[in-house]
Amino acid sequence: MSELLIKPKKTPDQDGNIIKVSPEDAGWKYVGFEVYQLKAGQSFEKETGDLEVAVVLLTGRADASTNSKSWDNIGKRMSVFDDSPAYTVYVSCDDKVALKALTDLEIAVCTAPGKGTYEARLITPEDVAVARRGYGSLEREIHNVLPADKPADSLFVFEVFTPEGNWSSYPPHKHDEENLPNESYLEETYYHKTNSPENAFAIQRVYTDDKSLDETIIVRDGELVLVPKGYHPVSNPPGYKLYYLNVMAGPVREWKFTNDKDHEWLLAKN
Repeated sequence: MSELLIKPKKTPDQDGNIIKVSPEDAGWKYVGFEVYQLKAGQSFEKETGDLEVAVVLLTGRADASTNSKSWDNIGKRMSVFDDSPAYTVYVSCDDKVALKALTDLEIAVCTAPGKGTYEARLITPEDVAVARRGYGSLEREIHNVLPADKPADSLFVFEVFTPEGNWSSYPPHKHDEENLPNESYLEETYYHKTNSPENAFAIQRVYTDDKSLDETIIVRDGELVLVPKGYHPVSNPPGYKLYYLNVMAGPVREWKFTNDKDHEWLLAKN
């Protein structure tokens, strides 16, 4: 199995955790990622320390709070494929985030180094810009949860919906060099969900120009792919819907990327 593929635990631990990847686990410096599946009535708490944290409510409803703010009965979708962006709780460093599940709840906990610049806030579905990107079999829908024009110290967070038979993160691009203004260094995770967990799969390739890294990964529902460097396109076979949650962070909060020159010509067709 690829070292870039992280499979969830078969059953949640006592805290509800099914995936936990720290920067040390991933062999990089910035992005941490965790997934929790909570039963109604179960609680989650996390001290942020020197991190900023975005808790994405993938499915279910919850009460949420930080040291100074609280929000009751947030979240409304029962599947990531419901026609709505997620609710997300953004929390800065030196704070605490807590959630109490009002229904069965799945959350993604996205972390990166923080500076304490911004106050905790709730990002509602109405705050999330939805955009179509690409064309034809390259088209996908992007939910901009925490894009470049929204305040954060390090984190980028996006939800991506790839229709059946389509490609996304395509043409292939990379962001693994500190070479601004042309390219920024950003680590990235892809948390994949499908609308048919027993049958569906996606394909993600991660490769560099010199092919020192060149892996083609079969990804199933609830699995995580690490992208430490290189190009990283995704293919969704016909017959199924594909969702993934992207998290990125690096030393500078700018998203500048380089397209694979072998496939960049496809942009001219759009």
